[in-house]
Amino acid sequence: MLALTYHGPNIVRVEENPEPRIEHPNDVILRVTRATICGSDLHLYHGLVPDTRVGTIFGHEFTGVVEEVGSSVERLQVGDRVVVPFNIACGACFFCQRQRTSACENTNSLASMSGGMFGYSHTTGGYQGGQAERVRVPFADVGPMKIPDDLTDEDVLFLSDILPTGYQAAEMGDIGPEDTVAVFGCGPVGLFAQRCAWILGARRVIAIDTVDYRLAFAKSYNQVETIDFKAVPDVVQTLREMTDGRGPDVCIEAVGCEGSGLVTHDVLGKGLKMEAGSPTALNWALQSVRRGGRVSIIGVYGPPWNLVDMGAVVNKGLTLRSGQCDVKRYMPHLLDLIRKGHIDPKALITHRVSLEEAPEMYRIFAARKDGILKSVLIPPKAA
Repeated sequence: MLALTYHGPNIVRVEENPEPRIEHPNDVILRVTRATICGSDLHLYHGLVPDTRVGTIFGHEFTGVVEEVGSSVERLQVGDRVVVPFNIACGACFFCQRQRTSACENTNSLASMSGGMFGYSHTTGGYQGGQAERVRVPFADVGPMKIPDDLTDEDVLFLSDILPTGYQAAEMGDIGPEDTVAVFGCGPVGLFAQRCAWILGARRVIAIDTVDYRLAFAKSYNQVETIDFKAVPDVVQTLREMTDGRGPDVCIEAVGCEGSGLVTHDVLGKGLKMEAGSPTALNWALQSVRRGGRVSIIGVYGPPWNLVDMGAVVNKGLTLRSGQCDVKRYMPHLLDLIRKGHIDPKALITHRVSLEEAPEMYRIFAARKDGILKSVLIPPKAA
């Protein structure tokens, strides 16, 4: 089968790979119908995630049709269309029983931080991803959600990650009806966080970015106020001036380490150089939010060396919440919002290409060219 595989920093290829097979009675094999490239895939692409091995198939956002089922699968049958959470969860462990599927302790036993994920290096379990013609889905009675007959795969594709992630980002801000919410980042997760801030009752939403087409899209799609941080002398001061000198009630950081640039640290002063992410956007959020405010951190921070302004956290009495999204818990509610017309996920799709064109899409996405927000990859045998 064809799949996009990793061959070193900034090198990915679509090439023949072995077909996945049933390895456990609760597995299914999906024929992938739609996949997409996530902003967090760029951390893999650039070689920033430890233990990303040559030959790894990327992709944790996908839909598909069930082609084969394991002997113990009860909820799915051949021919079912499904959308799959990026978390791989057992459904029975301490964390899964508390709906914290991102922390499942049975799908990534070698890690200390997160559960298993599709296509995201051996630090998250070494599972192959869905930027392929087929993919093995473990614990198939737990994660996948059947796609209603009246919806297309593209209607629900982003339920696999970025829409629930944006919703959780807003939810972690504990947004109330009088709150002003500032969202750092107008990438796909930031855009959904802005939309969900309105849904959760925000009085005012401000979006911060510096890419012209993303700011324009945020303004038209979400009816938010916008700040181009390169066009103002000081983004923190600008936010304070817009909010009676106090700062926003809630700040959502939807940028992550790489979006703020890369820095090289001399680890422990011993001449050991390590390239890691800059916490610029996170520090802006901590410094601009009002005293006693809430900061929701949904941007990816994989590399450990970051100079975060903890003084602002302590001295301003801030509440911080963060975490990988527990996708499964949000899927039914967000499906209902889609069907009622409150969210149109497809509006973020700017490119539809064949799976064979995925390497070029990675280059365009990394460079933020051609007005790209989300690209959909269509395998050759997709329905």
